[in-house]
Amino acid sequence: MWKNSIKLFCGFALLAASLALVSCGTKKTLAEGGMSAVATTGAITDTEEGRLDFMRKVYDNEVYANCISSKIKFTISTGSKDMSVSGSLSMKKDEVIRIQLTPFGLMEVGRLEFTKDYVLLMDRMNKEYVKASYADVGFLQKNGLDFYTLQALFWNRLFIPGRQKITDSSLKQFDVAVNGTAKDATISLKRGDMSYRWSADKTSGLIQSVAATYGGKSLKGTSVTCDYGKFKTLGRKKFPTDITLTLDSQALKGGKGVSLGMSLGGIDTDGDWETYTAVSSKYKQVSVEDLMKRLLKL
Repeated sequence: MWKNSIKLFCGFALLAASLALVSCGTKKTLAEGGMSAVATTGAITDTEEGRLDFMRKVYDNEVYANCISSKIKFTISTGSKDMSVSGSLSMKKDEVIRIQLTPFGLMEVGRLEFTKDYVLLMDRMNKEYVKASYADVGFLQKNGLDFYTLQALFWNRLFIPGRQKITDSSLKQFDVAVNGTAKDATISLKRGDMSYRWSADKTSGLIQSVAATYGGKSLKGTSVTCDYGKFKTLGRKKFPTDITLTLDSQALKGGKGVSLGMSLGGIDTDGDWETYTAVSSKYKQVSVEDLMKRLLKL
């Protein structure tokens, strides 16, 4: 079980690192103004004004809570293998996303932490860690990994790469396809070699999935899809308690896809917990390159 937990953690680390290859944005952004009033009832109207009202509804679905934490069951699937382990997800809006693996709830074996300034990956079993700023990591810098873009995936939010917030006027940058009698509308956005597609319920505006695809020469066709399910009430809004991240890329061993499922057991909005992790002097720092080589051999 412990061996499988380490493999699951390494598999998740590979998936998380690969998100960088399909994320596009700038290293630092400024908050922008708020949204105008939105319509809250009724299905989308297939007119320019109707589509803009729909986009406002989608964006307005963001939960008001600034902190979210939950016990979680993680499942990693690589096609031929499925592994599961318990853990936790802790997030503070615009500050940190932390994922911990704790088999049987007894001992933490791994931790992955994203902040605005750096990424921290800790292997508790081998007492090793990687900590680097986005600018220090070659593939992150080259592909412009933006903390706010990654945060939007975990918070079930709409985003524009390179921006911390979305203004009412910037919603016009998205294209909306009503898709006839289909239950969901398709929202799309293109930035350079990156293409983003959201699927949102026509009536509620809740985001059901988002896919980011890289179309450049390097790693062409690599994509990450995030699917959301089992929405539950959180305050006055709804938040998904099933989140599944799937990576498809020929860069993976054997060209296999990797899927990470996160099932939230209950959501707490209390923010009274340590925001950032302090690494003990007993841990050995290793390079990102060495870690990635190890992960790619899984």
